[in-house]
Amino acid sequence: MTGYRCVARTLILVGVGLVAIPGLMTAQEPPQTAWGAPDLQGVWDFRTLTPLQRPESLGTQEFLTAEEAANQEQAAVDRNQELLLAPARRTEAGGNLGAYNNFWMDRGTTTVDSRRTSLITDPPDGRIPQVTDEGRERSSRVGSFNVDVPESYTDLSNADRCITGFNAGPPITPGGYNQNVQVFQTPDHVALMTEMVHTVRVIPINDQPGLDDSVRQWSGDSRGYWDGDTLVVESENFLDHEAYSTWRGSSKDMKLVERFTRLDADTLVYEFTVTDPATWEASWTVQHEMKLNDLPMFEYACHEGNYSMPQMLGGARALEAQEAGQ
Repeated sequence: MTGYRCVARTLILVGVGLVAIPGLMTAQEPPQTAWGAPDLQGVWDFRTLTPLQRPESLGTQEFLTAEEAANQEQAAVDRNQELLLAPARRTEAGGNLGAYNNFWMDRGTTTVDSRRTSLITDPPDGRIPQVTDEGRERSSRVGSFNVDVPESYTDLSNADRCITGFNAGPPITPGGYNQNVQVFQTPDHVALMTEMVHTVRVIPINDQPGLDDSVRQWSGDSRGYWDGDTLVVESENFLDHEAYSTWRGSSKDMKLVERFTRLDADTLVYEFTVTDPATWEASWTVQHEMKLNDLPMFEYACHEGNYSMPQMLGGARALEAQEAGQ
């Protein structure tokens, strides 16, 4: 996980948020590859204090003031310092069960450069559109947060089982820790590897036809092309497995369009639009800035192979033994 990265940067003072960048105008020419394409390569850090959805208390306020952004960022620094120095809380039977402390979290200490109040840019209210009845049913189908005591692996989602990660996507959304993605390029392909679960997508950008509709994958089937200096990636053919949850309850028919634009030497603008009428009543769009990271990707240690499954289901087994009088 990224605890050391997080602590190393916790005490850095953060500055006032920058003004919005109209039309993503670049202050300098973005780097180019040897074959003349925009160079998107590197490890990109996508953590941010800006929430996915605009807090309802902010109403129609689209941007923070410079003072509001600075106060929010300083509060994050102060909170990290306070938690770093706080005494340890021990696990208590029937009480505090313990979890990751703040050392392991990597939420960031800055808002997006534009000072937007949400990463969602459309709809204008900065909120996820209304979820359909079908979407609500699907999102509650399975997962450790939807059952009191999981009795079987079928009660656990693909995220519980480390098959997919909560911020690995696609699409990529900030959250929690391991908030980095590494980009590799050749003239015919782009590869995206997320630090979370080390999910890898190899994306053809050479007019290679997509997979047949019968072939479904956790991360969908992605095909890319250049729109000027922007890499556009279109994905479909997502997996919809009855036993496991999908991205935010999305359906197998979700259409995803991602756009990657190298704004300058240190900034990669990432935007995606989700269209899934079976889940949301309207399409919605997110945009955030990724920052070039001078550190390498860190190992993500989950429980590949479901090695933690006996412990995850141990509560149910203990209750069964108790009921049997053992």
